[in-house]
Amino acid sequence: MQRSKIDVWVGLFVLIGGVAILFLALQSANLLSLNFQSTYRVTAKFENVGGLKRDAAVRSAGVVVGRVESLVFDDKTFQARVTLALENRYLFPKDSSLKILTSGLLGEQYLGLEAGAADTNLVAGDVIGATQSAVVLENLISQFLYSKAAEGATPVPEKK
Repeated sequence: MQRSKIDVWVGLFVLIGGVAILFLALQSANLLSLNFQSTYRVTAKFENVGGLKRDAAVRSAGVVVGRVESLVFDDKTFQARVTLALENRYLFPKDSSLKILTSGLLGEQYLGLEAGAADTNLVAGDVIGATQSAVVLENLISQFLYSKAAEGATPVPEKK
């Protein structure tokens, strides 16, 4: 009787530890975000979102102020439409701008929200017009290589 009681407690302890490890793994991989703050939704359009993912952080001055709620392709404008869920406690002017940034050299991408100077604030349903798309590393490398090739292709003078 005493042995089975200890086994139950050990099993319960192991189960709680497993759930805690699973929770930490999902939280660190950004697959689970528990946020009990009320939010308002705004949208923005980008030419290229790169590797931006759903639930990516929206940061302003390094502080997480919201999350990316959805990424959809708009087949009328041929742009990506990003819906953001910003926390109600953070208010931003209507002329704020968004940039897609990367944590470190090859880290995950997030949205950087820079506050503008307008007198009115963003409200639910607003569209942020000033956006800067993701910098794609392959495009930068190809532009560099093409510019170097153009510099090296000097015309050969003709002989008379």
